[in-house]
Formats: sequence, structure tokens, C-alpha cells
Amino acid sequence: MSYQLYRNTTLGHTLQESLDELIQMGQISPQLALKVLLQFDKAINTALAQRVKAKITFKGKLNTYRFCDNVWTFVLNQVEFREAPATELCKVDKVKIVACDGKSEAKT
Repeated sequence: MSYQLYRNTTLGHTLQESLDELIQMGQISPQLALKVLLQFDKAINTALAQRVKAKITFKGKLNTYRFCDNVWTFVLNQVEFREAPATELCKVDKVKIVACDGKSEAKT
């Protein structure tokens, strides 16, 4: 399953702005732009699942949490991040974590 969460990143916003500009200039169709965005969703999800090997632990004070439409959302305060096995520590005041099911859909 490919989530559209990463469209809200700097890279995703820039891609969408570029596609909008190409549509306005008549160089691509809106249907092609949608196909590009869907491919971006698949590619970013695959890359994060297969290429990222770093592990980070964190702890903080849970402010709020929510589970809706199979998506967990957590807001934490006074959070400490630590990359394993390194001892470097990063502290932040507030973090929002959005977690979705990472399992692939079965192909039929």
C-alpha cells in the first residue's frame, strides 16, 4: 500500500508545484500529473521500506494520541531521540508522529 503522507514533505510539495506549472503551461495533462504523483507515492514508500536501515529510539511525554482509519497519530512533548548504537542525543520540545500499516497488500 502506498500512502500519500510524503506529498506533504518539501520534495512532495516541490513535485506538485512543478506538475501544476506544467499543467498550466499545457505541457502535460492532469491525468499524467496524477500518474506521476502515484508513482512518487510508490517510489518513496518503497525506498523508505528497503533502503533506510538506521534505527532510532525515542522517549517523551505523551500529550495526545488518536487511532482513526487505521492510522495512529501521537503528539509527544519533551522528546529525546537517540540513534542506535550511537550515543548522540537530540532533544525537541514537541513531535507529531503519524504511523500507518507498513505491510504490503497481497497481489491477486
